[in-house]
Amino acid sequence: MFALADDLTGAAETAAALMSPARPARIALSGVPEGDAPVFVADLDSRHHPRAYDLVREALLHSGDRRVFVKVDSLLRGDVAATVAACLDAPVVFAPALPSAARTVVGGVPYVQRVPLRETRAWRAEPRPAPASVAEALGDVPWVHAPPGADLAEIAAAGRVAVCDAETDADLDAIVAAALRCSPRTRLVGSGGLATALGRALGGKPGRCEASRGNGRLLVVVGTAEPGAAEQVGLLIEHGFSNVALDAADLGATGPAAPAAARLVRDALVAGPAVLTVRGPAPPTLTRTLGEIVRAALGGLPADLVLTGGETARKVLDALGVRELIPLDQVHHGAVHSRTPQGHSVVTRPGSFGDADSLLRMAAHLSDSKG
Repeated sequence: MFALADDLTGAAETAAALMSPARPARIALSGVPEGDAPVFVADLDSRHHPRAYDLVREALLHSGDRRVFVKVDSLLRGDVAATVAACLDAPVVFAPALPSAARTVVGGVPYVQRVPLRETRAWRAEPRPAPASVAEALGDVPWVHAPPGADLAEIAAAGRVAVCDAETDADLDAIVAAALRCSPRTRLVGSGGLATALGRALGGKPGRCEASRGNGRLLVVVGTAEPGAAEQVGLLIEHGFSNVALDAADLGATGPAAPAAARLVRDALVAGPAVLTVRGPAPPTLTRTLGEIVRAALGGLPADLVLTGGETARKVLDALGVRELIPLDQVHHGAVHSRTPQGHSVVTRPGSFGDADSLLRMAAHLSDSKG
């Protein structure tokens, strides 16, 4: 398998879906994975990149004879049109639904909790309105609506993207089964739900792929504006985590606030597990600043990390010089435990995923993995 993703948490989600103890995976944060791992996943960090089309095209040149999966956001955020267009030198089957998170596609219209995506607040942090349909998200890309039971091979062979409805995981299983009957060149493009269905079709029981060790300290970095994050952080605090809460207004530009914040984080970590949060509207540079704060706070201090939000996770690991992750197992859907080449544990998770106890479960998972 050769997989591409538009952000880091999506790359980890995809790797966890496709791997098994007999089919280990590697995630590349820089360039394209090398070596002979059965599952290669590249985080292109392309969701809001102006050259998204070129990044996907260049990466696909390294796919060889492997089957290709391309992960996009289940809420259709980012340059979906450019990503799909870059795949069109081969047949494409597109299924962005993620039923496990109540994100479905019916009649080519995306829904969240049975409400049309356009009518929800899921895009509140985006600079433009949510698309009213998958077709709108695809722009000028040629497509055909593919209801359940449609002949995907015929649609894809005609050079048009087969846009698939899905309301359940069983629907995604049927889409994957139909796609696997098409040409081996057929590219599956979609959500982590589609990746999970592909993993089921490939066979092999999921489970821990490697042993891991802990580093004795734990830092949770919350870089998401999702409303549920506050409740998740509250549970951590109830269980003994120190909360280093920073004001976003103080972090909008490089200045004395970042070094001071780094000292606060380091002091908290010396005392015990800590969670780093930000209050107020986030400036565009926030994730990069968070990465700098974490790098300065850790210095030579070994620590395990829990990172929420794809952009936050990527910027923190970039700041720490991490270029590859070895996924080990999954705490819950989308919350993936990986190991860095230096032996540190990292759990990544999309900002919009997880119940109220998600962060607590992720932290407890790292504690369990040490023993």
